Amino acid sequence: MSQNDALPESALIKPDETESPASESSREAAEPKAESSSGAPLAEQLAEASRKAEENWDKFVRAQAELENLKRRSEKDLQNAHKFALERFAKELLTVVDSLELGLQAATGDSPETQKLREGMELTLRQLLSVLEKFNIHGIDPLGEKFNPELHQAMAMQPTEAAAPNTVVKVFQKGYLLNDRLLRPAMVVIAQAPAQQPSPVNEQA
Repeated sequence: MSQNDALPESALIKPDETESPASESSREAAEPKAESSSGAPLAEQLAEASRKAEENWDKFVRAQAELENLKRRSEKDLQNAHKFALERFAKELLTVVDSLELGLQAATGDSPETQKLREGMELTLRQLLSVLEKFNIHGIDPLGEKFNPELHQAMAMQPTEAAAPNTVVKVFQKGYLLNDRLLRPAMVVIAQAPAQQPSPVNEQA
């Protein structure tokens, strides 16, 4: 009978049981370190991805805002283009209106020919002013009104007691508005308070 046969089974040392408790504890302690070392790059990647997502979102919001601003500017420019496209053409028509009005002022005779000429000029002027009004072109005739530097252009000052100071007493040329925008100012003469004459001095001998 050999010595191995004489020993009980519990006394036999198995290969798996040769590790000491210290080695097992060190191995268990090493495993969490491996997990933490492998988890650190993942957290950094998540943070970097989150940062890039925020940057892209900010770029998207800015691009949307710029697009909206561009859209509003384009719509406004288009509206202004439609609204004031007739400005140059209207200014050319105003010279025709001025000529007709001056012609009517000059036609002062009582002959039948002059009366017919006046009637034709008045009819033409009314039709032309009617066309201008259809396109929101309105005249400015400020006679007797307070002087407005935004709509009137002062050509001279006239001392007078018949009107309050800074009142329009004469209109050289009417002004016009296109869609409430000044097309041409009215050229006017403004009333001015007359200069006060010094009172006579009583001289006593």
